[in-house]
Amino acid sequence: MKKSNLEEAKRWFIHALDEFSDACELKNRGRFYLALFHFQQSAEKALKAYLYHITSSEESFFTHSIYELIEMLSAQDIDFKKIENASKLDKYYIPTRYPNGLPGGVPSRFFKDPKEAEEAMGLAKMVVELVKEKMGVGDV
Repeated sequence: MKKSNLEEAKRWFIHALDEFSDACELKNRGRFYLALFHFQQSAEKALKAYLYHITSSEESFFTHSIYELIEMLSAQDIDFKKIENASKLDKYYIPTRYPNGLPGGVPSRFFKDPKEAEEAMGLAKMVVELVKEKMGVGDV
């Protein structure tokens, strides 16, 4: 049985929260390449959750780009312009996972800056918090 869009939105948002939490743990363990990827994923999934929340169709959102998702949402809600800076997270989607996405480097050895991970955490948190506010959810 197909889930309603509100149920689907909640599922995506719960996963976004869990992924954010996991990314924080990875950051604290010094596993920055994994933390960076999962911060990107938490923001992506939070934005998709909100798209499901406001959409009545059975549409699926196939992009993995924070930039594209924010653009889609900004067209409907100007508040999403405030988080445009979170599109920086897109740079962690491929290079943190694949050696050929980082010519000449190894992601697990290349991404080792705790400040970079801290910035990514802040960007992802900004997205998650806005979506949480817009969806009107408390602790899930």
